[in-house]
Amino acid sequence: MAIEKVKAYFKEFGIENKVMELENSSATVELAAAALGTAPERIAKTLSFLVDDNPILIVAAGDARVDNKKYRTVFGAKAKMIPSEDVERIIGHAIGGVCPFAINEGIKVYLDESLKRFETVFPACGSSNSAIELTLPELEKYSNSSCWIDVSKLPE
Repeated sequence: MAIEKVKAYFKEFGIENKVMELENSSATVELAAAALGTAPERIAKTLSFLVDDNPILIVAAGDARVDNKKYRTVFGAKAKMIPSEDVERIIGHAIGGVCPFAINEGIKVYLDESLKRFETVFPACGSSNSAIELTLPELEKYSNSSCWIDVSKLPE
């Protein structure tokens, strides 16, 4: 199971015990927020895209939406999500548990500026009922992110 891969990955850093396995589903931003008792915007959702047939992950705040113009400026291409039936094979985690930890080789991870409003955020951990609370420096470190980018828009 992917959550076991994530726990094994976090064991290298001595934080595997921070992974929360929830009684309720955390497969969507709304479900995760309810299961964790936090605001939806603090859920760090991981979105999977293809840029020139290369998979990338963008971790963004739960209330953020991809802004196509900003995305095109950063990546030089139109935003193209990985088809749902291919996500697990390409990324290493199934939809509902996609996270930037213990992913397949060669996938670049980007952190969206929308997360910078928070001291801590809650990304998934490889399953549809898991999460971990991380500070932004921890998220940067454990996700092996390439850089911070601004490809989102927030609700008005």
